[in-house]
This record gives sequence, structure tokens and C-alpha cells, in this order.
Amino acid sequence: MRNEIIIVSGLPRSGTSLMMQMLNRGGIKALTDEMRKADEDNPLGYFEVERVKRLQQDASWLPEVRGKAIKVISQLLFSLPETENYAVILMQRELEEVLDSQEAMLARQAMKGGGNRELLSKAFTTHLTNLSTWLPEQEHLRVLPLNYADVVVDPQSEVAKLNDFLEGRLDCSACVEAVDPELYRNRSS
Repeated sequence: MRNEIIIVSGLPRSGTSLMMQMLNRGGIKALTDEMRKADEDNPLGYFEVERVKRLQQDASWLPEVRGKAIKVISQLLFSLPETENYAVILMQRELEEVLDSQEAMLARQAMKGGGNRELLSKAFTTHLTNLSTWLPEQEHLRVLPLNYADVVVDPQSEVAKLNDFLEGRLDCSACVEAVDPELYRNRSS
């Protein structure tokens, strides 16, 4: 449905910025306020919109986003009002890779770690379990799970799935060209 809001979601460091870049290159406007600038960790940009962080308090702006893509971390999916319809592209990545990537980013930024790795792992696991139970019950959400590693290793196949999900709206070759395998730096063994 063209009036849906396209949501790119997942845990932090799960490939959401890559997916936003792909959608943007593929012809779907990917919203960003550019407050968080591209850097070594996301050289093509973060594609974030600051007001998403306040979604629980104010979602009145969401109708302006219909037909466009916006990044919403998975912890905030529960705050999406049922008055809109959403096409959710849920980026998934091995949890160890997410944690490794988060730690590497924080180290590059000379920041203290995001807390105890074991506690963070448990919190993310609990969150993903709750999300997987909740998502199928939501009539206002259509969900396409995509694995980050699959997107990087075989972008043609994953973009074909994505294009089907988005009802043929993508320039698939441009979308595939947005994938840079060199940016897949934290891999599980």
C-alpha cells in the first residue's frame, strides 16, 4: 500500500542504516534530519530523525511520513499508533555481531562501553523474544525480516524480496549498488 509508512527497524548496529541507504538509492525517500553526521562507523550516514526518539510522547507527525522510509529502533515499534499502517523492514543480525559492532563503535568514539556485555545480551534477547510474540498480533503492521549478512552477501536475492514486499517500488539495481561488503566489519566466526 502506497500510503503505508515504511519503517526500517532492528537493534542498534543491525544494518538499519544500510537498509535506509538502499531504499534511498532505490527510489524511496529515506528521511533524515542529518543531525547525526556520517562518521567512520557509518560512512554513508545514520539516516536518523531525532523526533523518533520521542515517539512515545508525540506521534502526531507520523502521517507526514506516509510513503516514505523512516528508521525506528525496534524498542520503539511498540509505540507506533494503530491509526497508521506500516510496512516494517526488520533488520536482523547475529547478536554477537551486534555487540561486537557496538563495542567497536564506542571504542572508536572513546566512550565507555554500553554496559556489561552479558546484561546487554540478555536484555536484547528478552526484547527480541517479546517483539517476535507481539509483531504477529499487530494488524496495522506488515513485516519483512531481513538478515544483515544475507543482504551483504547476496544483495540481489534480498532486494528481490524487498521489492516484492514494497510492491515493485524499487529500482533494484540501484538498491543493490548501495551495498558495500567492505562495511561488514564485525562478523561472527
